[in-house]
Amino acid sequence: MSVLAGEVEEFLTWLAVERGRSANTLMSYRRDLGAYTSWLGQQGIALVDVDAAAVTRYVLERRSSGRAPSSVARELTAIRMLHRFFVEEGLRGDDPTADVEGVRVPAGLPKPLSETDVIRLIESPDANSPIGVRDRALMELLYATGIRVSELCGLSLGDLDRSERTLRVLGKGSKERVVPFGSAADAALTAWLGPHGRPLLMPARWARRSDSEALFIGRRGGRLGRQHVWAILREYGVRTGLADHLSPHVLRHSCATHLLDHGADLRVVQEMLGHASISTTQVYTKVSQERMLEVYRSAHPRARRR
Repeated sequence: MSVLAGEVEEFLTWLAVERGRSANTLMSYRRDLGAYTSWLGQQGIALVDVDAAAVTRYVLERRSSGRAPSSVARELTAIRMLHRFFVEEGLRGDDPTADVEGVRVPAGLPKPLSETDVIRLIESPDANSPIGVRDRALMELLYATGIRVSELCGLSLGDLDRSERTLRVLGKGSKERVVPFGSAADAALTAWLGPHGRPLLMPARWARRSDSEALFIGRRGGRLGRQHVWAILREYGVRTGLADHLSPHVLRHSCATHLLDHGADLRVVQEMLGHASISTTQVYTKVSQERMLEVYRSAHPRARRR
């Protein structure tokens, strides 16, 4: 973990306490601001002396280094928030980012798996091993609910209501929501929580109390982390030939898109996914429209060019 200037640490503390930002968000801000302050140090520029030209130069250098526009845009957001915080706290009288042009991010649509490919992926684990039973359950749950991987890793046994088939999820900004899941995920969870699943991975002695309460645990009994879950998904992606189509949120994308394909209300999908704004959810309507056009043009006899 990088060592940052006291003013930056104060800003991160403010984000956590006053804005309720998650640990993952704070980690991203710490990383982005660490790169920024390190660059300033190399240029011999103090934080209180930064001007718009310096910020613009930094952004251009980050872009020319080959970083994705979305990554640079995220970094610039962190830098803007830092300097606005300085102004609000009276650490400097002006905001050097006020006139800095934003980074344009090409509009991209999420690439969901087809329903057939989702089934192929979910059914690929070995049903005769506790690891396979676990992996089937976590993939079923990710697809059934559309929750984020970080939210999945944070689930405890007490968050699961089997009678109602719902999950209590703690999302971004520590906002809690209740998300339903269906019979397929319920059956997979029944297998995982049964004698041939989770109990076989439980250690004789738990390292941490939070591990004993975790819904999903690893081979040594520890709570699964995000990187572990993505390693699991990559493994099955390679096994099923879907590795090139997998992305960090592929099952979340697929859940939302397939719900809309089958007539789900946009507001319901927004609530399920935990989106603060309906505009974030609307991107999936574009995906569904693209899929609709593709299916129509390939299937309708009068749509094909002769």
